[in-house]
Amino acid sequence: MSMEKQKLYKEIDTLPEELTNQVINFIEYLKLSYIDSESPESIEIKSKKDLKEKLQKGLDDIKLNKTYSLDEVFHKIDNL
Repeated sequence: MSMEKQKLYKEIDTLPEELTNQVINFIEYLKLSYIDSESPESIEIKSKKDLKEKLQKGLDDIKLNKTYSLDEVFHKIDNL
């Protein structure tokens, strides 16, 4: 285990119990922020207009039968 992780564990161990959930929530936030920064730009929602455009593209793809099975989608997500 790295020195940084050991220090983190020691710090967490010294916290009052009522702060533990806040630390867990913040760690989850940090992980999601990191995942977001690594995601392809094509799946990021930048604004309401961008969301509407992407939803419309999805509807257009459905009309053109350009869809994926759930298994294919899960496989694509796993490979992001």
